[in-house]
Amino acid sequence: MTHTVPATTRLRPLALALVLGGTLSSAFATNGYFSHGYGMKAKGMGGASMAMAQDGFAGATNPASASFSGNRIEVGADLFAPRRDVVRTGGGLPAAVKSESNLFLIPEFGYNKTVNDRVSVGLTVYGNGGMNTNYPGGQINCGAGPANVLCGFGKLGLGVDLMQLVVAPTLSYKINDRHAVGVSPLLVYQQFKVDGLQSFDNPMMSNAPGKVTNNGTDRSSGVGVRLGYMGKVTDTVTVGASYSPRIRMGKFDKYSGLFAGAGSMDIPQEYGLGVSVKATPTVTVAVDYQRINYSGVPSIGNPSVNRALLGTANGPGFGWRDINVWKLGVQWQASSQLALRAGYNKGQNPIQARDVTFNILSPGVITSHFTLGGTYALSPSTEMTMSYMHAPRQSVTGASMFGGTETIGMSQNSLGLQIGWKF
Repeated sequence: MTHTVPATTRLRPLALALVLGGTLSSAFATNGYFSHGYGMKAKGMGGASMAMAQDGFAGATNPASASFSGNRIEVGADLFAPRRDVVRTGGGLPAAVKSESNLFLIPEFGYNKTVNDRVSVGLTVYGNGGMNTNYPGGQINCGAGPANVLCGFGKLGLGVDLMQLVVAPTLSYKINDRHAVGVSPLLVYQQFKVDGLQSFDNPMMSNAPGKVTNNGTDRSSGVGVRLGYMGKVTDTVTVGASYSPRIRMGKFDKYSGLFAGAGSMDIPQEYGLGVSVKATPTVTVAVDYQRINYSGVPSIGNPSVNRALLGTANGPGFGWRDINVWKLGVQWQASSQLALRAGYNKGQNPIQARDVTFNILSPGVITSHFTLGGTYALSPSTEMTMSYMHAPRQSVTGASMFGGTETIGMSQNSLGLQIGWKF
């Protein structure tokens, strides 16, 4: 007698391998360097998910939602297309350059299982990033021949690549039929490299010359946690909340002369609140509030104008401020097979005019995201979800460290597809 292995069982190792490998090759984001949403259903609703339980991404949003999500697995990918540019006018080094890295594939994976009436478990694998740029070299002459826009020399041009992979196992406990709490340990791996900062790699600028630029990829790891609560206040109103404290990461030793704190790059504290309302039997409206405290991480939050050497505790950073993010989403169950979604994500720009030069490397200036999405049930156990996001161009203008005025700008589009199985 031949034993047939269920499709979901066969696909789980493949899905996990896809995400573990793919996330490291390209992971980018839009509320600073956090994603506007996790999971295609949330992405179609502007990222609103704190009080929603409809997929396996509890570890990235609200661990308590695992208690209400059922048995399921999702695997998908976003085709992400950011456009980044910098223009310098006035002074002696005018420039107009665009980043050449403009198309990325971002996988995602979510799994959830109900163990018994009280306990549910899950696994979410997701990524953060967004400091990825690749500007060509040879655009200006800084006095010793062709150089990149920050006066760095070399064939690699100017570029930075920060990627973070988070593996989040989840445990959720139902207090009763309407209320649950959850916890997700966050196992974080990150990698970083930068090229083209030769003009900063000297004893006048850094406390560790030789550990500022062009040292290849460095890696670090850390462990954090996300806590969550979800409650069905009434038959039509659900609330949710989550909290993740700052995650202490190992240092990037190869870049100890660049990041404040001798190569430290921790992950900021973030928390959020959400509510979803079943306005009609077929229409659900969800609103989330998220707070990301970038200023609590010196390498991210220290002003770039700090009068200290790069790499020191009070050394210059990107100058990112804390931001508030509001997410609004609507879901319409158009038929038993088809659900349609739309959303709007409104954040704040973490970059200030005083820090514009440093943020040529990481122009995370996006503030508005418009989203659409939908899910079609291919069968009682299989569904396909799509999402689209458009972020109009935003920019910041300020005085350049090289004289004159600089403007950094970005716009984004993404198109995602996800396959999900219920079991």
